[in-house]
Amino acid sequence: MTPLPQSQDRMPGRESELMPPAEHIKPSYRGAGRLVGKKAIVTGGDSGIGRAVALHFAREGADVAIVHMPMEIDDGEQTLALLRAEGVTAHAIVGDLRNPDFPAQVIEQAVVALGGLDILVNNAGIQKVADDLAMISDEDWAWHFDTNVHPMFRLSRAALPYLSRGASIINTTSVNAYVGNASLVAYSSTKGAQVGFTRALSLQLASRGVRVNEVAPGPIWTSIQAASFGNVDPQLVADMGKSVPMGRIGQPSEVAPAYVYLASEDASYVTGQTIHVNGGMPVNG
Repeated sequence: MTPLPQSQDRMPGRESELMPPAEHIKPSYRGAGRLVGKKAIVTGGDSGIGRAVALHFAREGADVAIVHMPMEIDDGEQTLALLRAEGVTAHAIVGDLRNPDFPAQVIEQAVVALGGLDILVNNAGIQKVADDLAMISDEDWAWHFDTNVHPMFRLSRAALPYLSRGASIINTTSVNAYVGNASLVAYSSTKGAQVGFTRALSLQLASRGVRVNEVAPGPIWTSIQAASFGNVDPQLVADMGKSVPMGRIGQPSEVAPAYVYLASEDASYVTGQTIHVNGGMPVNG
């Protein structure tokens, strides 16, 4: 799939407007029952990496609650239909994670709807392009942290009473936390904060048997690209990924299996770690 020049007029973008459509799960992917009986929450689960993770979890047997914004209801309904087609319980929780009270409501609603909680995927996020630090307003800086960082803390805190030994928290960070991005200073800063949060919380929860890990994607074909870089220059979207060693942008279907691994018993001795899915971009850490 070759990205086309395009832009979208709102963040984090709409899956249904992405051209060409992203691939969320490969037709060849066969579930092996790795997550049968598990109950999972995926924030930003209506589209992009979040949708892909939710679909892979469902194919592995997990019941899934997705969380998304009210303006993403169309994408959310499509994702719910895809999840239910896998034969699992699927539930959507609609609201704004920037509201300090909403994360606790998410956990409570998901526990009731699914009958428990074993996996929390903190994936929802936004980014805004700014090639000059002077272009980043106080409001934009706060917007990044209010969306990308604070909900991760609040959701994890609210989830802890429900997470027993063997449970898992998985956070979505970014290659930009490790290599930086001159056009995404605010976004990269939030992703660095997520790395610190993941590694510190993993140490705190290790004795409880709750594992905390993260996935650091490189350029992946999602609507957030068209809604950020596309609004600067639509051609930037079409060229995205060409500079990475593999010479192309990745698909959500190529990232999501890393979350399956981290959520499953296969990763029972893995905590505080980062899986880099970035087309070969060199990183330290």
